[in-house]
Amino acid sequence: MDYSGYRTLRVTLAQGIARVVLDNGEINLLDKPMFKELLQLTDQLAADDRVRVVILASANPGFFIAHFDVGLILRFPADAPAGETLSPFHRMCEAWRTMPKATIAVVEGRAGGGGSEIALSCDMRFALRGQAVFNQPEVALGILPGGSGTVRLSRLVGRGRALEVVLGCDDIPAELAEAWGWVNRALPAAGLWPHVDRLAARIASFPPHAVAAAKACVLRAEKEVEPDLLAEAAAFQGTLGGAGTRKAMQRFLAEGGQTPAGELRLGELAAELHDRAPSG
Repeated sequence: MDYSGYRTLRVTLAQGIARVVLDNGEINLLDKPMFKELLQLTDQLAADDRVRVVILASANPGFFIAHFDVGLILRFPADAPAGETLSPFHRMCEAWRTMPKATIAVVEGRAGGGGSEIALSCDMRFALRGQAVFNQPEVALGILPGGSGTVRLSRLVGRGRALEVVLGCDDIPAELAEAWGWVNRALPAAGLWPHVDRLAARIASFPPHAVAAAKACVLRAEKEVEPDLLAEAAAFQGTLGGAGTRKAMQRFLAEGGQTPAGELRLGELAAELHDRAPSG
């Protein structure tokens, strides 16, 4: 398979390890071109028998993926019926979770919204201590994490912490994410990549049929994932026409969202959207 035609990401394959490097502008915004390429890539990786481990990382030290493009969400129809099959975004996230090979996200900067959800969908997450930050800002924008965030977080960190993340829309540093079980480990710069590279090489050296079977057995413990994703998608669709949703998203963009300065303080910005909102 050929991985040379991508524009928003780079893929190299050696010794059974596919390294995917996200590279899409100042904040790695998950815009339409990047989304289409990630959708294609996950299908490609899942079907490529040469691939035993996938490592997903970023070329941008400040941003893993900022989040899904809010400008695109503003164009989603509020009156569309709920689907009976997984949305393309959910299908892409499920591919990271279910493909018969190990998937590892390495987060060295900010992972927000849909970017956080992609990392959550990987089998393992490793974060750079002192630099990586996670955020699900959607409720502040009048919507909800509709790309698997509510389904993944509740299973990983439990109900209370998931609700703190989802309803609070605040920044969660790598150290706290590690303590909560959101990431496997938060490691210093000197230890992050040596650990990930060693782990990936070990897994890639093992019989692939055993890796695939073991992963499938572990995944069986995650019950009712697809029905929960469908319910999340319906709930997300229902929020699009909610009172104040469009104004919140427009205010987010007007006050620095999707710029480096605004995204580096995403938790604060999420709160300010409503602190500054007119009363009445």
